[in-house]
Amino acid sequence: MYGVALSDKGIMDLLLTGKLRIEPLDESCINPAGYDLRCGQDVMLNPGRMVLSSTVERVQLPNDLVGVLHLRSSLAREGLIASLALVDPGFRGQLTVMLYNAGGSPIRVKRGERFLQISFFKLVGEASRGYSGVYQDSKGVVKSLRGESTSLSNVGSMNSPKRLFGLIKRRGLKR
Repeated sequence: MYGVALSDKGIMDLLLTGKLRIEPLDESCINPAGYDLRCGQDVMLNPGRMVLSSTVERVQLPNDLVGVLHLRSSLAREGLIASLALVDPGFRGQLTVMLYNAGGSPIRVKRGERFLQISFFKLVGEASRGYSGVYQDSKGVVKSLRGESTSLSNVGSMNSPKRLFGLIKRRGLKR
């Protein structure tokens, strides 16, 4: 048995039941095999430059669904490249992606413009646990948090109580 890609009807069914959340939802962004995500900032990229950008939408996936991000093909045809990843089961928050202009002319992406598509794939079974990494509940553009801990076992590596309490708050852990 294999997982399957969701159609527009499958996406709508999950949205209507609340199992999948996309906020703010724009029904015109639902397409036959995914949802078009909009750019959260005005972006002007000169050739050879990169920038981090976030989505307008906040997504929340159930533990039996994975999202795959794709750059809109019209932007790729202009020379835009994006670092895209899986959106893990259980993830919730805005998505941050790296955009790079590999073309020969400046590329502009307006705030609110559709720039990514997320396709959803049903897992064969529910994941044993949902995403619980440092990007959970992301808001806006989030720089790399590589090396940040998501557990309290690394308290010694936290540089300040403010950072520790922020981690506790983001993770919903008790002090």
